[in-house]
Parts: sequence; C-alpha cells; structure tokens
Amino acid sequence: MRHALAQSIDVLRRMFSSPLAAFLNVLVIGIALSLPTGMYVVLNNAQGLVAQISDTPQISLFLSMNAKTGDVDALRNQLTQHSAIARVEFVARNQALEQLKQSSGLADVIGGLDHNPLPDAFVVYPKPGEAKALDALRSELAKFPKVELAQLDSAWAYKLEALLKFGRTAVLILASLLSLALVAITFNTIRLQILTRRDEIEVSKLIGATNGFIRRPFLYFGAAQGLLGGIMAWLIISLSLLLLNHQIKALSELYASQFVLQPLSPGDSLSLLLFSLYLGWLGAWLSVARYLSQIEPR
Repeated sequence: MRHALAQSIDVLRRMFSSPLAAFLNVLVIGIALSLPTGMYVVLNNAQGLVAQISDTPQISLFLSMNAKTGDVDALRNQLTQHSAIARVEFVARNQALEQLKQSSGLADVIGGLDHNPLPDAFVVYPKPGEAKALDALRSELAKFPKVELAQLDSAWAYKLEALLKFGRTAVLILASLLSLALVAITFNTIRLQILTRRDEIEVSKLIGATNGFIRRPFLYFGAAQGLLGGIMAWLIISLSLLLLNHQIKALSELYASQFVLQPLSPGDSLSLLLFSLYLGWLGAWLSVARYLSQIEPR
C-alpha cells in the first residue's frame, strides 16, 4: 500500500513536470469525450420532450355523414374489442360543434350555419407502441365500415422518436471510434515514456524489480490521464449547457415554455469518469504489454 501511494505521487509529479503538455493531452481527451457525451445529453433531452408531447397519442376516426346509430354502435364494438386499443371515446357531431364554438371564437358564424357540417367521430387511444405499429393501426382503422378519415395525431412526434433512435446509434458509433482514438493517444504517450525511461527500467530489472512493479506507475499514469480527461469533458459539457440554457431561456419565454436542457445525471457523470479512467488504463496496459517486454538489461 505504501509503495502504491508513493508510486501514485510520483506519477502525478511526472505528469505535471510538463504542465502545458499534460494540459493539452487532457484537453484533447476531454474534447473527444465531450462530443459523443454532449450528443447523448441532447438526445436525452429531446427524448424527454417528445415523450412529454406525445404522451397520449390519439387516432381520430371521422365517420361518414350518412352513418346511422346502428353503424356507430357496431363500430364502437369493433374498436373496444381490438387488442391494440386501450380505450375509445365517442364524440357526437353536435358535441363537436359545441366544442368548436367554444374554442374557435366564431360562435356567431357557426350559429348562422344552416346545418351541422361536422361528422360523428371516435377518438381512439392506442396502446403504447412504435411509430410503424401506430401507422399500421391507423391504416387498418381507416378501412372499417363508415370510417371516412383516420388521422393519427402526434404522428410527427413518433417519427421524431424514430429519428432519435437513429441518433443514439450514431452516438454509439462515434463514441466507439473516439474511444479507440483515446486508447491510441494513451498508448503513444506511455510508449514515449517507456522509451524515455529505458535506462531506468533496465536498472530496475537488474536489481530484481518485477514486471508488475515496473508496469504499475505507467498504468497509474494512463488511468490518471484518462480520469482528468473525463473531468475535462464533464466541465466542457456543463459549461456548454449553461451557455445554451441562457439562450434557450430567452427563446422559451417567447413561446411561454419552461424547457431547459437537463445536465448529466449523477449516474451518467460517474459512468463518464469511470469510462474515461478505464480507457486511459487500457491504453497504458496495451502499451506496456507491447514495449516493456522488449527492454532487457544489457
């Protein structure tokens, strides 16, 4: 334990012996990690907004003007027995006209009509499902007897949800590629350190130091560099969200909204730091495994 602590202190001393180089390495790692993580934060916020908007999708079924009471009852039975439908609400044409009068502000104009132009309608609340399933259900209901038009409300939100799934896949690919790049950065950094300390490593082996003992400081260095890069990424994302929310607040006020971008959760923040630490450690381990065995006392 004492040796490990001493090696950790020595690693930090070596890391900050060239503060500018250390800062640039950490900054590069932080920027690389902040790109996929920032996209993940934006997608999470967009997902929450879509879920809020499209919480209760509806399919509106407008009936033919010649639909009779028996037709309405038969259609209601078909809808209530459908396995993909949670509940059904019937809106009579007179009720729809009264609602239009109250909501449109055109009561005088509507009152002057010779007849009610609105049809009877059913509001169908489907069970939760994907956008394709909802579109298929809408197409199926449009073929029911006496249904003149079937309209899926919030269809755009479900299409946006499908787009967000595509975005998450893109984030995963980007994160994978940048992770490989970060491993390569750490790999090269540790390789240069091994070559720089070649004489020191040879002397250590001459006096009986094991490969594990020699390997440990390099692993600590890689893990510390990765962790600092994760902290830098967290700071970049937090500052970016702060600046963006300042602009979003002014925009939201114009639309009487309270939408703000939510920051990384504590769990996501911890995952970011642990992942960055692991990438640094992995790059160091690969580099040490590749080059340390090549150095033997002469």
